[in-house]
Amino acid sequence: MKRVHLVVLWHMHQPQYRDPESGRYVLPWTRLHALKDYWGMVDVLREFPNFHATFNVVPSLGMQLEEYASCSFKEPWFSLAFKNTDELTREDKAEIIARAFQVNHERLMSRWPRFVELFEWSRPAGGAQALVSFTPRDWRDLQLLSQLAWMEESWFEKDDLVSRLATKGKDYTEQEKSGLRKKQLEFLGLVLPAYGNAAQSGQIELSTTPFYHPILPLICDSDIARVANPGTPLPRRAYRRPEDAREQLRLAREYHERVFGSKPAGLWPSEGSVSDQALTIAAEEGFQWFGTDEGVLGRTLNVGFFRDGNGIPANADRLYKPWQVQVAPNGITGLFRDHHLSDLVGFVYSRMDAKAAAADLHARMRHLGETVQTNQPLTICLFLDGENAWEYYPGNGRAFLREFYGRIQDDQDFRALTATEAIAAAGGIPATAGIFPASWINANFDVWIGHAEDVAAWELLWDAREAYARAFEARKQGRADAPTETALLEARESLLAAEGSDWCWWFGPEHSTANDAEFDALYRKHLTAIYLSLGQVAPEELAKPIKRRPEHALQLAPTSLLNVTVDGRDTSYFEWLGAGLYSPERRGGSMHGRVFYLHELRYGFEQERFCVRIDPFSEALGELEDPEFRITIGGAEELTIVVNLQRSHVQGFAVEKDLVCLLNPKLVAEAAFERVLEVAIHRDQFNLKGQSKLRLGVALWHGGLPVDVLPAEGFLDVHLGEDHFAWPPE
Repeated sequence: MKRVHLVVLWHMHQPQYRDPESGRYVLPWTRLHALKDYWGMVDVLREFPNFHATFNVVPSLGMQLEEYASCSFKEPWFSLAFKNTDELTREDKAEIIARAFQVNHERLMSRWPRFVELFEWSRPAGGAQALVSFTPRDWRDLQLLSQLAWMEESWFEKDDLVSRLATKGKDYTEQEKSGLRKKQLEFLGLVLPAYGNAAQSGQIELSTTPFYHPILPLICDSDIARVANPGTPLPRRAYRRPEDAREQLRLAREYHERVFGSKPAGLWPSEGSVSDQALTIAAEEGFQWFGTDEGVLGRTLNVGFFRDGNGIPANADRLYKPWQVQVAPNGITGLFRDHHLSDLVGFVYSRMDAKAAAADLHARMRHLGETVQTNQPLTICLFLDGENAWEYYPGNGRAFLREFYGRIQDDQDFRALTATEAIAAAGGIPATAGIFPASWINANFDVWIGHAEDVAAWELLWDAREAYARAFEARKQGRADAPTETALLEARESLLAAEGSDWCWWFGPEHSTANDAEFDALYRKHLTAIYLSLGQVAPEELAKPIKRRPEHALQLAPTSLLNVTVDGRDTSYFEWLGAGLYSPERRGGSMHGRVFYLHELRYGFEQERFCVRIDPFSEALGELEDPEFRITIGGAEELTIVVNLQRSHVQGFAVEKDLVCLLNPKLVAEAAFERVLEVAIHRDQFNLKGQSKLRLGVALWHGGLPVDVLPAEGFLDVHLGEDHFAWPPE
């Protein structure tokens, strides 16, 4: 087989969460991911010295990590989590209820039955009941567990205090809370030195991103979005500030050199966003390479990288190599990530056994090396978020990473290289005259400028930028009404932060979080701070939210017993009337780099059968060859119905009880698919002894991999009893 040069880039990023007015961290994610991900991700590599990797540290993240390491930060949630329980006010308790459970329930919360118990107790009346019913013991346990859940995986084994607290699981003391607080502060100081030491050893390369993570092509010229998507809504006045793009790059390079002792050779442009203008500036500023997505390369070369049934992309010989983009005098080299393989790590392998997942990824890349015809080594690039995926993996993904790193290190046909090493080892590098302007998401910029909310945000940014420009000019001319130099610097800092990509990530329909309102308010605060620093009155529009309140998922409990004809279509209007419903806010097709196939889920009871209906996104599902639905129903035993489709019809199905396959599934269940999947299973297959509810989850598999699930974070609770139009518990 061809030698494979593997380039793994972990992108580490959080936006600037510090309120420019108060100096407080509005959201805790930088601290929590520092404790759970940033240190551990680089530390685990020490076990595999021949596996080289690239870590991209965004300066706006690094700056926050420095402040946390200094122990001089102000973060209300940190203070509240470790506040003496006897001193908690009603407002404190309400805030704890709102914050403490913002953690992955299936992987992190479930480690501690006490944490799950507190969550269940907190749910009635939207948490209001907990405010009066929780005891000091309850509050103390909740405070500590909400912090313990975010600790680095290896510390549960190696650190005496963390291990002891994790094993204890409940009945914590104020002294133990104080001990965990001190331990967190100690750990926060380890993060940036770990990266610097690994870089000095040569095992990792550190790259950077424009300082506040802006979409550089849009900062240079927001009208460029129309090249990738002629229908993209645009602000009425184009945002054209290439000088800001240059400053974001210069500040990033200077920050990197100050913290890590050397200039970065490489650049991960925010969200893989590139254009000729942006790359020209980057090359002029001394950057030698950049990374982005295969979709950008495809549109640049006007070719597709569609995979066959074995995962081999068309035009693979063009994808698996660096490209020289001939902008500026010396050009700049581009590395293009394998979107499919990167998404498997980001979205799919979390649902598989660690060894099986690592073996699958390794085998897929070996198959590429054995199949792709080229005269040079294959340069395969896995670029993805280095933090958010792991909370969906068992054990924070560390078992998967160890299995993967070990397999690659032990395979003589592979070399895991840093980006700079891979470019040097690639041999002849072909050239292209320019780059198609796009991001890594759908090869366009729609996430950041494709919706009315995005446009509103850009309009407000344009106004603030103009206010700053006028004030800067007044200072330059020496006018009496000009702001001071210090005031201009403060306004400039807020302006650069407001140019970051993260704010528009949450505007529009593509993404949502429990913290939408806080992201919205923080963006408007950065803009407001520009005017306040300049001694001006901020526009009234900045007091109004941009983001409409989202509906994350519509959930309806059953309201009647059902009478279902299992034929895979709407037999009548009344057939599923009264069923339970789980309908998340999704759209078919790609969203933030992945594809959704499952639209919504209905379920309910007949006198003698439990019925499930799954509505897919038909167009997306039609692109999969022979997919497989797995419906899991958990009670005293776990029961799974596996339905195989072939040419959009049920080819066969199986029923598994506690992993044992029944010999005659058609005697106990029915399944049919035409436009929707309908499944019914007989009541006598369920062991309801001691059960008050069932757990229901659906997964769609393709090519031996889970590609979509409902619900996204685990299972639905299906309550038993006549009050719930369900069978009575036994």
